[in-house]
Amino acid sequence: MPALTREEIRTYEEDGYVVPSYRVPEDRMAVLAAAAEEVMAANPGTRPEQLPNIHITNGAGTHLKGHPAFLDIALDEHLLDLVSCVIGDDIVMWGCQIFCKPGSDGMEVPMHQDGQYWPIRPLATCTVWLAIDDSDRENGCLAVVPGSHRDEVHFRHHTRTDDDIVLNQAVDDPRAFERPPAFVELERGQLSMHDIYLIHGSAPNSSGRRRAGLALRYMPTTSWFRRDLEMQYGGYPSNFADRPIWLARGRDVCGRNDFTIGHTA
Repeated sequence: MPALTREEIRTYEEDGYVVPSYRVPEDRMAVLAAAAEEVMAANPGTRPEQLPNIHITNGAGTHLKGHPAFLDIALDEHLLDLVSCVIGDDIVMWGCQIFCKPGSDGMEVPMHQDGQYWPIRPLATCTVWLAIDDSDRENGCLAVVPGSHRDEVHFRHHTRTDDDIVLNQAVDDPRAFERPPAFVELERGQLSMHDIYLIHGSAPNSSGRRRAGLALRYMPTTSWFRRDLEMQYGGYPSNFADRPIWLARGRDVCGRNDFTIGHTA
């Protein structure tokens, strides 16, 4: 079974992200690529960079039409093996989002930290970013600030009003960029993993080549998914009250997570 090496775990702990040697097999990638096309076609009124919760197919907690292939990959045992190396064996899978940047007008994701958007207390999540297309600097790959997760600092953000950005919050704190950004270039089927406090974002895409990726969100069950908190996601309200979450592995250590809400809608 796949697992992070000691060096990969050390890199994740020190830099806040890692690109494991593991790759998702091509037969699985072909299924995901086809599912991505179906989801984008089924949600024509939504930008392809802004398709959260596409693993949900019963409509609970989302206005979008999802596809079961994304829930299948989010609960994949091989990915859970990798995630368990950094957050432990008791895992909640709580989110899944496509970020697809068209080759002509792919939108920028400003440099930001994720935790300000999410109702998780204490804050803890490992995001797996899986490349559906090759992702490089030319077509707007993920950029990260290595080590910015250390000490669990919430850096100052400011609100941007641009029309061509995915999120409207951007880090505006000189302490945040003491190290230059690193660019996470991935081939189709490769993945990266990053910590909830890591500063990250991506440039616009006008390369002529599409850049599609899948973000999968996992938290340890020592944390509580707080449905009572009102949160903003990138400037617009998010409904977490009815959002289904999954006990992907192990047990609910904190004893407060509800795995029934949203599963029968």
